Amino acid sequence: MNLIIRWIVNTLALFIVVHIVPGFTYGTIVSLAIAAAVLGLLNAVVKPILFVLTLPLTVITLGLFLVVLNAIMLELTAVLVPGFRIHGFVWAIAGAIVLGLISLVTSRIGRARE
Repeated sequence: MNLIIRWIVNTLALFIVVHIVPGFTYGTIVSLAIAAAVLGLLNAVVKPILFVLTLPLTVITLGLFLVVLNAIMLELTAVLVPGFRIHGFVWAIAGAIVLGLISLVTSRIGRARE
């Protein structure tokens, strides 16, 4: 049940990002929900590997490279999910920042409820 709630929250977060950041587009709400699931899988499987590989760069930039890493995850999601598009890497970085802020808020709400 918790996994489904997180998936719905992530879908809503992506919906907000699509409406705030002009470089994001989606076809249907189903493609957005699939994009949220794919992004979750990429963050669980691929991102830790990339994090370890780019750890020196992350340390040198004092963690700011993590925003670029999140943008790369968004771009990979856009490549894998038909109907979900990002029009440029700069928009992916902007989306990663907005998505990170939304995730910060939703994670705090989830902790306050427990």
